[in-house]
Amino acid sequence: MVLMNPGPLQIRRATLDDLPALRSLWQTAGLPAAELENHLTDFHVVLAEGQFAGALGVQISRQHARLYAEDYTNFAVADAARELFWERIQKIAANLGVFRVWTQETSPFWTRWGFQPASPELLARLPEEWKNLEGHWLTLELKNEDAINQALKTQFAGFMLEEKKHTERMVSHARTLRLLVIIGGFAFFALCLAVSVFLLMRRMAPP
Repeated sequence: MVLMNPGPLQIRRATLDDLPALRSLWQTAGLPAAELENHLTDFHVVLAEGQFAGALGVQISRQHARLYAEDYTNFAVADAARELFWERIQKIAANLGVFRVWTQETSPFWTRWGFQPASPELLARLPEEWKNLEGHWLTLELKNEDAINQALKTQFAGFMLEEKKHTERMVSHARTLRLLVIIGGFAFFALCLAVSVFLLMRRMAPP
């Protein structure tokens, strides 16, 4: 169904109620509908005047996100919908700590927003579960992964050094306490011995 005047758009996560419209969309586009149904929670839908107008899948794998299976029943809303989808994707990425976004979608919209063909070096970072997908990859770095990993390593190294110092201080305190306990024990023993000798000598002294 093509809407002549799409009006205001609304983006939300797909629900089971959207499944019939999604299934029809995927089948029309020649996408593997049965397989995509198993990933319903990946999908976000666009509504034009309350009516289903398209969908986009967003899959997360650790610090990576993949945009896939994008299609519309009304391509008049496509670019406006993509802008809303992209805003939503950036929020999701920020909340989940995503460093890099990948896609095999071919719309010029994505390259206008900074997606570039992935070099062999970058493709080596592609999550294993996506490496068997055929097609050309575009990618966009949201955060400098190398810089963040290096900062985390530096922070971790500093944390481990501080923990080592803390442990050494605890061991030193424990040794000092042990020494004090030993000294106190000997002092108490000596005092008891002195008291015992004193009492024994008093008993043995002539009246």
